[in-house]
Amino acid sequence: METNLLFVIGPPRSGSTLLMRILSSHSAIYSRAEPHLLTPLAHLGFYDTVERAPFDHLQAQQSIREFVADLPCGANDYLDACRAYTDVLYGRMLAARGEGKPIFLDKTPANALILPFIASLYPRARYVVLTRHPAAIWSSYANSFFDGDYLAARRFNPIVNRYVPAMARFLRERPVALTHVAYEDLVQRPEEEMRRVFAFLELPFEPGVIDYGEHEHESKGLGDPLGVKRHSRPVTDSLETWAHELAADPTKLAIVRDMVGRIDDADLETWGFPRATFFAPVEAAARAGAQPPPAPPHFDRYRLQRKLLVTLRRNIHQNAFGRMVKQVRLVCDVLLRG
Repeated sequence: METNLLFVIGPPRSGSTLLMRILSSHSAIYSRAEPHLLTPLAHLGFYDTVERAPFDHLQAQQSIREFVADLPCGANDYLDACRAYTDVLYGRMLAARGEGKPIFLDKTPANALILPFIASLYPRARYVVLTRHPAAIWSSYANSFFDGDYLAARRFNPIVNRYVPAMARFLRERPVALTHVAYEDLVQRPEEEMRRVFAFLELPFEPGVIDYGEHEHESKGLGDPLGVKRHSRPVTDSLETWAHELAADPTKLAIVRDMVGRIDDADLETWGFPRATFFAPVEAAARAGAQPPPAPPHFDRYRLQRKLLVTLRRNIHQNAFGRMVKQVRLVCDVLLRG
């Protein structure tokens, strides 16, 4: 199954659904948005990300590592077991729903945060890494799920500070076969960029893929179905929206400046947005007399679904019931470890 897997790696709101739709318009590629098969595996106990898992992680990590240490091939046996699980699920979904297409595309944004695990698990898969101006990603994220409240969005999940370093390291180290796509290039020169991507995938370029709206796509799963459904091919409408928003709102600009200030210069450089010119589009928008963009619609199924998920997660952390649940879990953890 490994050589039949394609991963699109990109943060939320980076245009990854657009890229997935274009790729899955190809006669050889089937996709199902955000299956989230690998992220739970990365938290089972053997790897360091276990501290965020919802079980007695210290006990699990110690036990699993002791168990794996006594296996004939150690960590390789553990990876074989994880791979067997996902191979069955990817393979059977492809056979059942792929209509004969040989390649399964997994586009799960959170995969970008477990890249060392995925690279160890599937070193022979293909990886398409999608970047976009980090401030554009942040603007879209805050406006889509938090009604433009940058502070609330940052408290909930500072995605720029999580995804940029993780993906930059992956791009620099290149532990697997990968190609890098910039969202800005994709929407401005879609055919040129996709010819390059399909050459990397060793697949013939099919001109019809650019008009992704003319093809049928799997509608189940998370992902963003709205932006790509408004158009049938890539458009440049959103390229500078974020810059006008920040130029028109000094408070939002200050929040983004603080977030970007916490990212290493090397990581920004790797993404293609060096610190020296990072805010140049904002300065240009200010000179042109920027006006804040219109607010997005609030009542569509996708945004309501996402906002409900965010609200539920936030309430678990903030309200009295959530605090009680966390306290009970803490007590149970202590008792179990005793």
